[in-house]
Amino acid sequence: MTVLPQHIAIIMDGNRRWAKQRFMPTALGHAAGAKRVREIVKACTEIGIPHLSVFAFSTENWKRPADEVTGLMGLFMTYLQKEVDSMNANGVRLKIVGDTSRFDDKLQALIASSQAQTAGNTKITLTVAANYGGRWDMLQATKAWQQAQPDQNLRNLTEEALAPYLSTAYAPEVDLLIRTGGESRISNFMLWQSAYAELFFTNDLWPEFNPARLQEAIDWFAQRDRRFGSSAPL
Repeated sequence: MTVLPQHIAIIMDGNRRWAKQRFMPTALGHAAGAKRVREIVKACTEIGIPHLSVFAFSTENWKRPADEVTGLMGLFMTYLQKEVDSMNANGVRLKIVGDTSRFDDKLQALIASSQAQTAGNTKITLTVAANYGGRWDMLQATKAWQQAQPDQNLRNLTEEALAPYLSTAYAPEVDLLIRTGGESRISNFMLWQSAYAELFFTNDLWPEFNPARLQEAIDWFAQRDRRFGSSAPL
């Protein structure tokens, strides 16, 4: 029987290069990438993956050209507006993690509404990381822990005590981390959660990443000998 990862995280890289190869505007590459998310969520649901996380917008992405950032924000809003009904119909619970305080009020309200509308769905949890960074996550978790127990000294902080304050405390740690686009780095994505993740890198640009490639990654994962730091069997 195939061993399924309980949590797959994906760094969706390659939208801009996909558009450039086709002499298209960058915005169309991001739009194609957004459509691909829906297909991969559907595939994960059919396979039986309970948690899927995707890296939509990093804390570093604010450095991109202003028109591209504006386009990404608009695409994010459109995605939320168009996909909530489909998510409800297919049992998808939506979670948005990251420092959403930097988004405008309309987008923040849409994020809150979308999460509330899908909160009761149980087939799969789709986590969208927006204005997210792994270092940010650990820092905000530490601050939240300290605020919750102001009388405690940081010397008393343990991994077990910090974990409930991470932005993804509702999900298991990442089992399989996939990065598309031919790069071999994790770019500040879920650093804590991916401590023992298996890393699958593919040259496919994100708009090209399809369910068949996803299945290939899952089959590869099933063959891994996950020892979590223990010695190899003799």
